[in-house]
Amino acid sequence: ISMATLHCCSKTFIGTSLCQFPRPCANSEGLRTKECCPVWDGDGSACGALSGRGFCTEVLVSDEPHGPQYPHSGIDDRERWPLAFFNRTCRCAGNYGGFNCGECRFGYWGSNCAEYRESVRRNILTLSAAEQQKFISYLNLAKNTVSRDYVISTATRAEMGENGENPMFSDINTYDLFVWMHYYVSRDAFLGGPGNVWRDIDFAHESAAFLPWHRVFLLHWENEIRKLTGDFNFTIPYWDWRDAQSCEVCTDALMGGRNSLNPNLISPASVFSSWKVICTQPEEYNNQEALCNATEEGPLLRNPGNHDPNRVTRLPTTADVDFTVGLPEYETGPMDRLSNMSFRNVLEGFASPETGMAMSGQSTMHNALHMFMNGSMSSVQGSANDPIFLLHHAFIDSIFERWLRTHQPLRTNYPRANAPIGHNDGYYMVPFLPLYRNGDYFLSDKVLGYEYAYLLDPGQFVQEFLTPYLQQAQQIWQWLLGAGILGALIAAVIATLLIVARRKWKRNLRRKRASSYGERQPLLQSSSEEGSASYQTTM
Repeated sequence: ISMATLHCCSKTFIGTSLCQFPRPCANSEGLRTKECCPVWDGDGSACGALSGRGFCTEVLVSDEPHGPQYPHSGIDDRERWPLAFFNRTCRCAGNYGGFNCGECRFGYWGSNCAEYRESVRRNILTLSAAEQQKFISYLNLAKNTVSRDYVISTATRAEMGENGENPMFSDINTYDLFVWMHYYVSRDAFLGGPGNVWRDIDFAHESAAFLPWHRVFLLHWENEIRKLTGDFNFTIPYWDWRDAQSCEVCTDALMGGRNSLNPNLISPASVFSSWKVICTQPEEYNNQEALCNATEEGPLLRNPGNHDPNRVTRLPTTADVDFTVGLPEYETGPMDRLSNMSFRNVLEGFASPETGMAMSGQSTMHNALHMFMNGSMSSVQGSANDPIFLLHHAFIDSIFERWLRTHQPLRTNYPRANAPIGHNDGYYMVPFLPLYRNGDYFLSDKVLGYEYAYLLDPGQFVQEFLTPYLQQAQQIWQWLLGAGILGALIAAVIATLLIVARRKWKRNLRRKRASSYGERQPLLQSSSEEGSASYQTTM
């Protein structure tokens, strides 16, 4: 990638921006100075400081100790994020957000970020066919559009030189940007030498940050699609898989059916059959001691239901979800996959949704769906390649939301210290820029500008789903009124013509009778009306 491309300025959008690396910072100067405080075009100042949007400041990371799962220090770029790359970034004021404070925090809109708006995520199976197809077209657009604002790193910081003299970054499409981020946050740590890695490390799974991290991930993905498409009403749909007996979204009309010739592939009738995956070969990267560089590695794989039945005995049920939501403790014990009676550990799928006790050799809840898909989605580092990942994690996030509303936990319920590395309250989420602390997203989605349709109360539901139709009716009421008046006029003209024609016909009939039977007195008016009525009846 050229240095001109890397120096490309970012654009200002409504929404919130993320890492991997903002283009204005992905260059030798940014690496040498360790500063990522891009200029906001709105006033020409770093972080929009002249407009009071934010300011460039030193990054202060938490010094709270992490757990014993990762015994190393100073060997991985993700430790004490983001200090391996930057120690000065933008800190945004008020409702402003983004890597240069030129955007808004989640849920806020407008040039001054003063408007709070709540969007509703809906069940993909209840969307209209047009809405479903729009979602799929947005996914495909993201897969085929290079990200304008972000690049990925294709080497470790050490490989880029002490003063950043060898910056190694690469373009990536908008969809794969998120696939790469999910790979990067969960990859093994390089210890030096081919295949020499530390596997018991993951900054977004197997501990407390699992739910807050994926919540921010989805919010960013949602906002990137809004910016890409210009559809600022877009929300990620979810798949409510409770009590499902099969992959209900694995159809050609939705996320792709099964290929009749090869059950591991997607049906050629689906747009997803042409998708290529990235970051699915962790052992190869470990052996080469190299990062995934987003090179295409083959087709999207999925063979739902043909998984190891000993690993996943069944898909989660309504009862499983209800039991999980009822657990009062967010984290317990070692705060990892061995935790018992931990809401997070049961929901993530390392413990039983019937007893709450940790299990080995079996996958439940969140993990069960990944394994059930039996393909690209079944490996942690490459799982986001499958777009079902988004539907699945949106529903996982809704269960997290149910738990938050049920128990209304204090911030102190989130572990402040001794969780596995990357999971303490004060740790900045890897690899996001701007920076987000785990504990800051241990709160309801209502503060973040979105809601789930099935969690709405009846009044909100009516308002959410009837209001758009009422608004449409208001927009066309003048047309409807005009059409109604025109229709009434036409009906009146036709009725008048019929009456005139009938009276003329009756006069002619009387003349004929008079000429046939001699002069007679006119009939009584009532008799004439009765005759007229009967005629109308027989007509």
